[in-house]
Amino acid sequence: MEFTPNQMMAVALARLVEDGKAYIVGTGLPLVGATLAKNTHAPNARLIFETALFEGSPPEVPTSVSDLRVNYGATVLWPQYRYFGFQSIYAARGLIAGGFLGGAQIDPYGNLNSTSIGSYFSPETRLSGSGGANGIATYCDTFIIMKHEKRRFAEKIDYVTSIGWGDGPGGRSKAGLDPSKGPRAVVTEMGVMRFDGKSKRMYIAEYFPGRSPQEIQNSTGFFIDGSRAFESEPPSADVLDVLLNQVDPMRLMI
Repeated sequence: MEFTPNQMMAVALARLVEDGKAYIVGTGLPLVGATLAKNTHAPNARLIFETALFEGSPPEVPTSVSDLRVNYGATVLWPQYRYFGFQSIYAARGLIAGGFLGGAQIDPYGNLNSTSIGSYFSPETRLSGSGGANGIATYCDTFIIMKHEKRRFAEKIDYVTSIGWGDGPGGRSKAGLDPSKGPRAVVTEMGVMRFDGKSKRMYIAEYFPGRSPQEIQNSTGFFIDGSRAFESEPPSADVLDVLLNQVDPMRLMI
């Protein structure tokens, strides 16, 4: 069956969502992936939105976390300050399985920059900043969505907005953070990257149909191990049907 890179990314993101677990979800493809998961293999996944909604079950993808469709089936609608308190307390207690993040740059250890390109005090480009991303990266496992380009996958990023594994093994401990939490996967239009349990360095876990480990390396600004890579399973007809005809029938995001 034919599918686009964005559709394959949405399916890969959905596969990261496990039934019965809680996830912090933002706007864009993470919202598509989470909605797809809720409508396929993970109906009991609990989605948390920064607009202070808990356990929304949208039948189709909202255009953003402020779209009223995220209200569907929600158990709680809080003032936003309660969301930040819930996020910090429950994440620190290990009750949130992960959060979805993005950024302008990422390094081999999953540290993210969404603050500035170039010098912080005299940047070439000033970006949107952290929002809630630093808090999520501090307390939660993270799943990262990136466009796969050399300038984005950099050996050294210009600013660390959201910590990953720091400078490698022991990096989070040195920063006073829980060493058991950290980035778990990076999903791009080319495949899925994960992090080695010992070195904490990024490697190619999966390459999407029609891609190759060499193509991923050519688009990465640092050496990335491809020896463990395998081709991702393409989406099934049933999953594509839910994605295209229920989750995003107007093709707003995919």
